[in-house]
Amino acid sequence: MEKGFVLINCDLGAEDYIIEELKLVPQVKSAYVTFGAYDIIAELQAQTLEDFDQTVAHKIRNLSRVVSTMTLKVANPE
Repeated sequence: MEKGFVLINCDLGAEDYIIEELKLVPQVKSAYVTFGAYDIIAELQAQTLEDFDQTVAHKIRNLSRVVSTMTLKVANPE
């Protein structure tokens, strides 16, 4: 099992839209709007490293109105 967090910056006012889109991604276990350097944090879980990478690269980064991301992969998930 692979686990990590994706910090997301989005267009101004797009937070609710991005949260709704993230809810449609099965690997996204939770997502929250945040205050600070990033607008949203999403928790991911995937069966394989390839699935994890594909989710970040193709399902999250490609969402319209996403400006940038930072991925924090958990080193030793339980």
